[in-house]
Amino acid sequence: MGVELDLNMIQSARDRWEHGALHKSLERSPERKKHFANISDIPVERLYTPADLGGFDYLRDLGFPGEYPFVRGVQPTMYRGRLWTMRMFAGFGSAEESNARYRYLLEQGQTGLSVAFDMPTLYGYDTDHPMCEGEFGKCGVAVSSLADMEILFDQIPVADVTTSMTINSPAAVIWAMYIVMAEKKGIPMAKLGGTIQNDILKEYHAQKEFIFPPAPSMRLVIDTIEFGTQYLPKWNTISISGYHIREAGATAVQELAFTLADGFAYVEAALERGLDIDSFAPRLSFFFNAHNDFFEEIAKYRAARRIWARQMREKYGAKHPDSWKLRFHTQTAGCTLTAEQPENNVARVALQALAAVLGGTQSLHTNSMDEAIALPSELAVRVALRTQQILAHESGVVNTVDPLGGSYYVEAMTDEMEKAAYRYFDEIAARGGVIACIDDGFIQLEIANAASRYQREIEGRERLVVGVNEFTSDEPTRIPILRMDPEGEQRHLVRLNQVRRQRDHAAVEERLAALRQAAEGEANLMPFLVEAVRVYATLGEICQVFREVFGEYRERSVV
Repeated sequence: MGVELDLNMIQSARDRWEHGALHKSLERSPERKKHFANISDIPVERLYTPADLGGFDYLRDLGFPGEYPFVRGVQPTMYRGRLWTMRMFAGFGSAEESNARYRYLLEQGQTGLSVAFDMPTLYGYDTDHPMCEGEFGKCGVAVSSLADMEILFDQIPVADVTTSMTINSPAAVIWAMYIVMAEKKGIPMAKLGGTIQNDILKEYHAQKEFIFPPAPSMRLVIDTIEFGTQYLPKWNTISISGYHIREAGATAVQELAFTLADGFAYVEAALERGLDIDSFAPRLSFFFNAHNDFFEEIAKYRAARRIWARQMREKYGAKHPDSWKLRFHTQTAGCTLTAEQPENNVARVALQALAAVLGGTQSLHTNSMDEAIALPSELAVRVALRTQQILAHESGVVNTVDPLGGSYYVEAMTDEMEKAAYRYFDEIAARGGVIACIDDGFIQLEIANAASRYQREIEGRERLVVGVNEFTSDEPTRIPILRMDPEGEQRHLVRLNQVRRQRDHAAVEERLAALRQAAEGEANLMPFLVEAVRVYATLGEICQVFREVFGEYRERSVV
């Protein structure tokens, strides 16, 4: 009764304010535009009060940090106890060049590694495949065999540093190489910590680096989840990724909804395999984008935690609190970076990183100022890492848990994001689920339409981008650009040919034949992959077995 009376009083006071002070102000100086909205086109009101929260219940809808529904964070003390992992995404050219970059980043204070692979590796080809000409090392490091993985992590303390690897279709193969590389260093599987992205569903939605059809691809994902649950208790066997969905042009709401829908699909597939939900759910992780609309991004992260917690507990029946926690890595938005006035990207990245931190991320990559032009130089990547370190050690935002919790605007926007996500969940369910929506193109078309709308707004100057369609300059760019070692590809090819000459050919043939037989059946493929890479079967050879057994996926056009 008291709360209802207070809300009535607040609404009455607001009415007086609108008819008094606000009305006079608008007569003197009208607002800049009639309609304010975030990137998801959710209207943003002029002012938020407790009346905008409707039936908000503090304990039910917000609660306390480290407790269900985890809106305020997955740990009770958050960054007061431990800072987020500073995990800079890196990799280019040869294994030698990328290894040097990793060691440099660790020397500069980075606390976790994150590996980018080149396009041939992402598509499961060896570097000397005819389709790979001109693509060596352009968007990440080339890994064709265990020999490359051994050089990539030479002198890297993999028992002490967690490693994230952004790989999807061939994720199981690359993970097997990492496991064997560590084994040869004397480090057992059970001690390894890290993440493989391994999120194949978003490839069909957005990134398009798929190889096999959805069904066998999902099998490979669940094989890794099952294997990791049994043998690698510290490893996150999937990082369910909204990042690439957002980079393809999705709104924040679409990123939230499609990412979580993919997550539910993986949960359901693992349950169908017969896995106990509390055995695997605590090691599921997520990967989100940090885009430009500061408060929208914070609300997205908070809504994601609440939705996941409720669905895991109430729909899927998870009993352990760790199964309810949505843990996520964040990367600042590459799609917002501009080649024009690239120094401005430092400010963009700082604001995006701040949103991720205030949203409660567990690890963070900050993009470098030059990434709209080339792979990051050492100077640019150091500035990007220092941005995180300034946030952590100088800004004061780590001193209290969820400092924006209770903000009328943030809580109202969190509610709106959640409602909008559930509308998408209902639509996906009505269409038969995520894979059915891939087949009929629903998700792809939603993302494409959002991307088109955003670009039209920029071209029509409804949305201003500093240095691009406003505040432009003709001054030339003056930042150093990374140049890769021109001998790197030749070194890689020499090593690949040496591996093929010196390995035990009979053992390779035997292991590939065993892998083929397993792929044609129903066995978990991870043990066969480990055995194949141990004798230096190459990535291309292994993926060719899968191509022949599973077939290759061809996307049909969506109109």
